[in-house]
Amino acid sequence: MELAGILLRTLFMYFFIFLIMRLMGKREIGKLSVFDLVISIMIAEIAVIVIESTDKSMVNAIAPILLLVLVQIGLAFFSLKSRKLRILFDGKPSVIIRNGRLNRKEMHKQRYNLDDLMLQLRENQVTDIETVEIAVLESTGKLSVITKEEMGSSEGSAEQAEAGHSSEPREYKKTDSSPKIRYELLPMALILDGQVQDDNLEKLGKTRFWLKNELQNYDVDSFKNVYFCSMDHKGKIYVDKK
Repeated sequence: MELAGILLRTLFMYFFIFLIMRLMGKREIGKLSVFDLVISIMIAEIAVIVIESTDKSMVNAIAPILLLVLVQIGLAFFSLKSRKLRILFDGKPSVIIRNGRLNRKEMHKQRYNLDDLMLQLRENQVTDIETVEIAVLESTGKLSVITKEEMGSSEGSAEQAEAGHSSEPREYKKTDSSPKIRYELLPMALILDGQVQDDNLEKLGKTRFWLKNELQNYDVDSFKNVYFCSMDHKGKIYVDKK
């Protein structure tokens, strides 16, 4: 009877956890942030305890798991509205390599050693650090790499596209001047869900007044009407209105 109880509890918890993960969103299925990983581990531990302890009620497992799910969904909802909250729980990307040179200070800060770096560079089919234009350690722990060859080819393609088209798309337009920095995690977000990213504007050497004038080209009269706005290393602005 005890074995039958364990098997039934296992079957129930399997479908219950499956539904919980679906409820928490597709983000849980892919690369997990630290916060998501903690939630997932806690749910798994609670499920194991209630499966093994047949003398305990299933409510003792379901209630804590539902509480964790409500916490995760609630924080995910508020994170959509607050970039500071997203950074607090998910962390910020870190530039590890820029123009073929290692950022040792950032590597030390992230406790990211050379073995980890070389492993992830090989996973990106890169064997020579000098060929890397920029490498970014994402908040998920994945290393995103753009080589100098890729950067050069993308710039060439953009120039050919501009030469072959007399008019530019309505929501992707080149500004009068390029940003002061060639790249810094570009494309760089200027507006996220109606909120101006002043720190990114400062890095680009731009102001809110400049941004507001640029948005007038897209028939936008308020920052709150923009869901997402970014600028790439060519000085092109992308605008997605609400």
